[in-house]
Amino acid sequence: MTTTSIGYALGIGSGLDIRTLVNDLASAAKAPREALITRREEANAAKLSALGEMSSAIDSFSKALSNLISGGTLHAQPSVSDGSILSASAIAGKRLGSLSAELEVVQLAKAQTIQSAAVASRSDPIGQGELTLTTSAGSFAITVDASNDSLDGLAQAINAQESGVKASVVVDTNGARLVLKGGSGAAEAFTLSAAEGTTSGLERFAYGPSVVGGMSLAQAAQNAIVRLDGVEVSRSTNSFSDLIEGVQIDLKKAMPGTIVSMGVTRPSAEITQGVNDFVAAYNEVMSMIAEATAFGVNGEGGPLRGDLGVREMQRQLRELPSKALVNQGTGPKTLAEIGVRTNRDGTLSVDAGKLEAVLASDPEGVEALFNPTQYSSHPDIVIKSAMGRVKPGVYTITDLVPASDGTPASGKIDGVAATGIGGNIVASSGSNAIGLILGVNAAVSSVTITVEAGLAGALKAVRDTLLGSGGPFASAKERLSDEADDIADDRIALETRSEKYYNQLLNTFTAMERQVSSFKATQSYLDQQIKMWTNDQG
Repeated sequence: MTTTSIGYALGIGSGLDIRTLVNDLASAAKAPREALITRREEANAAKLSALGEMSSAIDSFSKALSNLISGGTLHAQPSVSDGSILSASAIAGKRLGSLSAELEVVQLAKAQTIQSAAVASRSDPIGQGELTLTTSAGSFAITVDASNDSLDGLAQAINAQESGVKASVVVDTNGARLVLKGGSGAAEAFTLSAAEGTTSGLERFAYGPSVVGGMSLAQAAQNAIVRLDGVEVSRSTNSFSDLIEGVQIDLKKAMPGTIVSMGVTRPSAEITQGVNDFVAAYNEVMSMIAEATAFGVNGEGGPLRGDLGVREMQRQLRELPSKALVNQGTGPKTLAEIGVRTNRDGTLSVDAGKLEAVLASDPEGVEALFNPTQYSSHPDIVIKSAMGRVKPGVYTITDLVPASDGTPASGKIDGVAATGIGGNIVASSGSNAIGLILGVNAAVSSVTITVEAGLAGALKAVRDTLLGSGGPFASAKERLSDEADDIADDRIALETRSEKYYNQLLNTFTAMERQVSSFKATQSYLDQQIKMWTNDQG
């Protein structure tokens, strides 16, 4: 036996390598407990990793579907015969039914623009005094004094009023000119008047029907004029969404006498691809869940086998194909109705023939599953919040009063007082309908607002339920994190106990070594005495 004991090397003591012996004994006592803690650490880490993968998978699945739908590729779009005259697009949250219309753009909406005569420099004095700017929003006093006596100063004074009229200074080879531009539409025409008798030079910047020697009209304010199926209508801007239900129209140029035909293009191929992509992503998530929860022999298997949060995830995902995604209309309400089937192993497949047939017979209904809408039960209560901002559901709105004499509109959403802002009410931060904005155009005692989920909303609800605060995944993560802390504490305790046991062994064997050394010293003394006695007798 190889030893390193100093006592052994000197030929005293037991001759044992005490430190190696103590190390071996302490390690033998520690090894099984350390192996158990290591297995617990590995199992806990595997569970946390698998849980993270599950969370990421359902989150990515939901976001990918939401992005696909919000991109508009699965939404029917209006088509126009001449895109150089006008363009049209579908409004999110609105359903396009059959659409057939003829439009003629007679004239575009324009903003009034006026300009002054040129002066030598934008910083030269222009005269002091007061001008009055009159717009659809009221009258605004514009003062020019020693501190702002220049074209730049006058432009800044006008812009500071925030009247809706924008002032700028244009410089070219002829000098510097003041240019004023109002809002679009005939109602946004404006005048700029100087006090009677003004002779400081500031009168050069007045403008109005009776003004002589002031600014000149570069462009008159006018409304857009459009004929829809022969009926003439006017709008104050070239972009509007209140002429054809669900359609945003943007006028590009006036072409009197030219008819632009409008129809609708259904994204049947894109929806078919979207359904197949959804099924493929769904099956990938379910395969990941199956692997993470698989049972094996001798207790081996997936790290999340038996986990309640993952079981809940499986349950909610399996309900998606049969879950009602829309409430309105007579078309299909579930994925199962358009050919998405659940297989025996829990995965999905697509009945291509059934999907094709439903798309042919009710394309609007199939599209609605992916592009849900929101609607009010009363025409005077108008939803103004963007689709996707409000949690799907049915909300009861009561005690509605429109704005009057400076008092904002008021009402309650599911019994919670809303915040009034002008003619609108906004759901309070404590409401389940947070994000809901309603225009109140009349006093109404009660109305219901329905926000449909659609497939993306239904999947998002599953994600939010699982991953939200207090949800099963959050609870499982917290439990596993606590378990990791407990394991770390157990490892510290094991190290403390092992160190204590090592010191106890070292002290015990050191004491034994001293005893053995003492015994050997006594034995040596006795041997010497015996030899002396024996020699004396000889």
